[in-house]
Amino acid sequence: MTTAVRARRSVVRMDLLNTWLLHAAGQLWLFPVLLVFFFVDGFATILPSETALVALAALSLHSGEPNLVVLGLVALVGAVAGDNMAYLLGRTIGTERWAWMRRPRVHKMFEWARYELDKRGAALIFTARYIPWGRVAVNYMAGQTGYPHRRFFLFDLFACVTWVGYALAIGLLAGQWVHENPLLGVGIAVVFAVILGFGIDHVLRWWHGRRGVAEPARPGSGSGSGSGSAEASPTAPSPTAGARHTTPRTASER
Repeated sequence: MTTAVRARRSVVRMDLLNTWLLHAAGQLWLFPVLLVFFFVDGFATILPSETALVALAALSLHSGEPNLVVLGLVALVGAVAGDNMAYLLGRTIGTERWAWMRRPRVHKMFEWARYELDKRGAALIFTARYIPWGRVAVNYMAGQTGYPHRRFFLFDLFACVTWVGYALAIGLLAGQWVHENPLLGVGIAVVFAVILGFGIDHVLRWWHGRRGVAEPARPGSGSGSGSGSAEASPTAPSPTAGARHTTPRTASER
């Protein structure tokens, strides 16, 4: 088989895949599936839901399907419902019930969320929505620590509205770069969203460190050994894993 024949076959396969994607984007079953996907992502992230949102936004630029308004509303309803489900699960079952919650990396994320909620609850709930696995930890921990549900709902709603707008904007921007190849536009949008997510995470770490919350704010980062670490650092998180959160009282509260 010559190189020219292989190239032609590759082009044909790419065209067929592009046609299939554009066809699937206009199907009515897509929105119920997306609603479930965004909902589950709020309390059990398997694949970051940003990837689906930016990909479909990029497709919409080429064919007008799916409808961006409906897509945005479905993403918003699913995200808010999923985040609040995580809050309710955290309140009722805590953060130790299932095996995946007890994995070291997940446990560290929960400890970090507990500590940060004490210091900057509103800012954390907002920014965590942009960090796929971070938002799950924050949502669960907000419920476990008794963070006021009404306040959580309002902050989360605002965060989800901005998150949907940001994801749609990324998809539309990437779709404009590649007009004739929707599949390539989807790939660019997804990669850009993932990179931006990691970037947001690192910027938040830098910002919190700049305000005096350095790496000790990330539990399990090396402060677990050594005597008197809690006394030397009054802002250190509680070492009790999975226990009900209690905030140390200050002198004025005593």
